Amino acid sequence: MPKLGVVIGSVREGRVGLPIAEWFVERARQHAGFDVELLDLKIIGLPMFAERTHPRLQQYESEQQKAWSAIVARFDAFVFVTPEYNYSTAPALLNALDYLSAEWAYKPAGFVSYGGVSGGMRAVQMTKQTLAALRMVPIVEAVNIPFVAKLVEGGAFKHTDVHDKSAAAMLDELGRWAAALAALRAG
Repeated sequence: MPKLGVVIGSVREGRVGLPIAEWFVERARQHAGFDVELLDLKIIGLPMFAERTHPRLQQYESEQQKAWSAIVARFDAFVFVTPEYNYSTAPALLNALDYLSAEWAYKPAGFVSYGGVSGGMRAVQMTKQTLAALRMVPIVEAVNIPFVAKLVEGGAFKHTDVHDKSAAAMLDELGRWAAALAALRAG
C-alpha cells in the first residue's frame, strides 16, 4: 500500500491547520488507499535552512537534515495542509521543501488549503512552482476551505459534505498518480 505523508504547513501558535489536518487524516484512513502518517512541522522543528551544500548533492551534515531526508524518502505521496501567508507559501512549509531535493522527486502532491476569501489558493499556486522545481507532480484535485475561522470551533474542524467529497476525489487521484510514478521513483 502506498504511503501518504500529510504535512501541516503552519507552525504558528493558535494555528487551525492542526484540526484540519486531523480531519483530513481521518478521511484518508477511511479512504483506505494509503498508509497515512501525519507530519507536523511544528513537532519536526526544522531550523531555517542554512546548510553549506545544495540539497541536490545529498551531502547532508546536520542531524535535522538527515532525519528529514529519511522521513520524506519513505513516502510515495504527500498532502500539504497549508494556510496562505501574504498571498504566498507558509514559511515553515517552504523551508521544509527547500531542505531536500531528490527525496521529493516523482511523488504526487495534493493540497488542503485554508484562509480567508481565497481559501489559501494563492498560496497553493505559489507552492506548486516550488514543487515543480523539485520534480513533484501537484495534482488539480484539492480541498479548499475559504473563511476558515467560521469552520473551526472548540479546536475542531466543522467540515461539510463538500469538504468530504473533495478529499475523497483528491485521494483517488493521488492514488492513481502514486501508482503511475512508482517506476520513476524506483529508477
